[in-house]
Amino acid sequence: MGIEVCWDQSAEQPAARIAAWRSMDAVTRGAKDEWLALFAVDAVVEDPVGPSMFDTEGKGHRGVEAISAFWDATIAHVQRFDFEIRDSHASGDGTEVANVGTITTYLPGNYRVDTVGVFVYRVGEDGLIRSMRAFWEPERAMATARQIDG
Repeated sequence: MGIEVCWDQSAEQPAARIAAWRSMDAVTRGAKDEWLALFAVDAVVEDPVGPSMFDTEGKGHRGVEAISAFWDATIAHVQRFDFEIRDSHASGDGTEVANVGTITTYLPGNYRVDTVGVFVYRVGEDGLIRSMRAFWEPERAMATARQIDG
């Protein structure tokens, strides 16, 4: 339940890893305003990267207003999120991180979906997220959908 990470959160971490953790934490708590405050005004969210049911043109959700609308159309409908990050690879300067893991979502009607992917965050010098790119395949995620005991 919640966020399970493999890196030592008490040790000093690259800025992008900290931003990624804060993003996951805000999502698990349903803290939309906190989540939005993590993004630069011109940030882009691509979740998933490329054309999808959430972004038919595959250009991403650009700017805080579009990212807010993305939350309303997707994240807001999930009853619970569990993030399991199995590995995390930071760039040499710490401004980017690629997290490898599974996001488990619990949906209305007692459905559970596991999304395995690579989640890439890039931050600016101010620590704000400039881009979040989630590499996952909707068909693979939907193949895991199953009803669970309520």
